[in-house]
Amino acid sequence: MKLIQEIEHKQVGKFEDTKFEKIHSEIFTDSKNASVLVANEIASLIKQRQEEGKHCVLGLATGSSPIKVYEELVNQHRSGELSFCNVVTFNLDEYYPMEPEHQQSYHHFMCQHLFDHVDINPENIFIPDGTTPLEEMDQYCIDYEMKIKEFGGLDFQLLGIGRTGHIGFNEPGSHPNSGTRIITLDHVTRTDAASDFNGLEQVPKKAVTMGISTIMKARRIILLAWGHKKASVVQETIEGEITSNIPASFLQNHRNTTIVLDSEAASELTRIKTPWLVDQCIWTEQLKFKAVTWLSQVLNKPVLKLTDKDYNDHGMSGLLAIEGSSYDLNIKIFNKLQHTITGWPGGKPNADDTNRPERAQPAKKRVLIFSPHPDDDVISMGGTFLRLIDQGHEVHVAYQTSGNIAVTDEEALKFAEVAAGFQPEGKNFEEVITFLKAKNQGDIDIPAVRSIKGLIRRMESIGATRYFELPDEKVHFLDLPFYETGTIKKNPIGETDVKIIEDLIETVRPHQIYAAGDLADPHGTHKVCLDAIFAAIDRLKNKSYMNDCWVWLYRGAWQEWDVSEIEMAVPLSPLEVSKKINAILYHQSQKDRVMFQGEDSREFWVRAQERNRNTAILYDALGLADYEAIEAFKRYHF
Repeated sequence: MKLIQEIEHKQVGKFEDTKFEKIHSEIFTDSKNASVLVANEIASLIKQRQEEGKHCVLGLATGSSPIKVYEELVNQHRSGELSFCNVVTFNLDEYYPMEPEHQQSYHHFMCQHLFDHVDINPENIFIPDGTTPLEEMDQYCIDYEMKIKEFGGLDFQLLGIGRTGHIGFNEPGSHPNSGTRIITLDHVTRTDAASDFNGLEQVPKKAVTMGISTIMKARRIILLAWGHKKASVVQETIEGEITSNIPASFLQNHRNTTIVLDSEAASELTRIKTPWLVDQCIWTEQLKFKAVTWLSQVLNKPVLKLTDKDYNDHGMSGLLAIEGSSYDLNIKIFNKLQHTITGWPGGKPNADDTNRPERAQPAKKRVLIFSPHPDDDVISMGGTFLRLIDQGHEVHVAYQTSGNIAVTDEEALKFAEVAAGFQPEGKNFEEVITFLKAKNQGDIDIPAVRSIKGLIRRMESIGATRYFELPDEKVHFLDLPFYETGTIKKNPIGETDVKIIEDLIETVRPHQIYAAGDLADPHGTHKVCLDAIFAAIDRLKNKSYMNDCWVWLYRGAWQEWDVSEIEMAVPLSPLEVSKKINAILYHQSQKDRVMFQGEDSREFWVRAQERNRNTAILYDALGLADYEAIEAFKRYHF
């Protein structure tokens, strides 16, 4: 609570240690602790208004960012600590057109995550109506504004931020004097929502939103941002100029705003990315490595060619004072970079492993590769996967989820009709065909449909692993229960999920575990799957065999580790790149018509090829050998 009080009294532009920042921000290691803090501030405000005998008027946001805030508020209500009897809420926005009962409506979202679980008076809930006739919309928006004024204005406004910089659905170009209105959604915003609607074509093109002016009148504003995908727009919002191209930047003119971030969303802020430009800093070995590789990239000079002047001109004179000279520092960092490179991801037998990323012993290791979806293994580390098999290690791969939600209805219908042609009396196939032909948007797949979609992805995985000559008995399909909801929204990790992973680790007793290290997204499948692995490892860490187990994290198709974070870099030959691409292409259901493509329109094999090639180009630019491609890993210490 003390931190919240301190936040409320800080003024914009007064941060001596964050001189580049124009809005106060607080950074947390993860979104969970940050969300609890924000929920506590909201709860305190509600209680304060109750003591004063007044309404507490909250402006609320939707999307993944505030989910844990609402979860904590519900927990406090259930424990008897908090009542919502005096709370009035106004939601920021709603898709248009949109029925309140639609699974993707914000009305449904708010009931699901908050309103159905607390004692708020339904008459005090106001959400923009996505069914208002277009000819009546102007008057409806005026009435929405007047209703906020009738309750004395917003005491507190909770915000998220889109990759376009939108707050609410105020897209780029929004005017600071704008009020509640109907708008056209930016293509990027619709692309980001495509996974929720099972495809871009299903996403509404318009929305009703509070305006910038409405938001700015709130007495207190907190904006939440989680994950590396928000890092760039967060940096522009906090450190950039005020511009309608980044509507969130208007918050620089609000005197009681705090932006609450996790470490990934904050990663592009100057005080995090290049702290030596902000103030004197403590030069840890990791920070030295980060600073030198950054300087090399900024100046487009190999590490060994950096000069004393280069360091002094870029705020690193203190580092040179510690290290003595650029010559000595350059050699030290170059050697560290060089030692990350290995053609032996399982360790090189009978070799000095002092400066190698992996141990030489045991020469033949048991390796367990975890893949959140049935294609993440080959997309993210297909070359290393192949190398581990070729070098004689006992490799296992575990597909944590069925991935069925990512198979299109058309793909499932095609396979069902082919199967029915071979087995006309097959009841299940006819059930699938009948359901899919009659399916409406928002319908949840019946079990038989989920089964055939999961089977499609399972057989694609088997095809890829057989191509790598991995025996079928080394392939494990875990089908973790948290994923099997039939909808985009998944259940939280349960005991069963963790136990399945725990049992597999206990069975394999691996010397190496590889896992998808996409820590940025607090609600994505990759993050949930990783949390389940970490939970299982935590239970097993005192087992004697775990003393010999190292955990390596890989990144997904969208982003690579920063070079300063890479601890093992595995170069790939042109032949290995070709084989990796062929393995990815076995996942035909994810080619051409990808359900959850995100903002990147390239196919997964193209993304993977270019990402690995770009990592190799980066190493070359830093002064290392020029490889065809590189897959990168970071070690997790438990």
